[in-house]
Amino acid sequence: MYEWLRDYQRIEDDIAHLEFNLEQSTKELKRWVEGDLKDVKLAADSNGAKLEERIERIRKELTIKQTERENFIKLISKFKGLDNQLLRLKYIDGMTLEQIAEELNYSSSYISKKHAEIVKMIKFAHEIKHSLL
Repeated sequence: MYEWLRDYQRIEDDIAHLEFNLEQSTKELKRWVEGDLKDVKLAADSNGAKLEERIERIRKELTIKQTERENFIKLISKFKGLDNQLLRLKYIDGMTLEQIAEELNYSSSYISKKHAEIVKMIKFAHEIKHSLL
């Protein structure tokens, strides 16, 4: 139930991690090329010498994950039912519960209550799954 939300969040976490690694590696490369380490001689097998390869590998992996996210969003947008719409609008589109209520033509209190029920069901299902392991 709603495992798609957990899968989507995993993809988002992966992308955030890759973006962080890319930023850090790019900063490190800049230090070697034009910064405080530019006069240091690198051994061929050192981490510094392999930075450009690492950056390229991270960029490729990031592109793959971003494509995966886009495809996942296309899939999720096809899901029917209020619960799926609510979760998509809240956790993927980043809308507030009030905005969702307006978008779906429901009262704010109904959407808030529905969201609380869904979250409770997800937590309960998660607890049951982990207790069986």
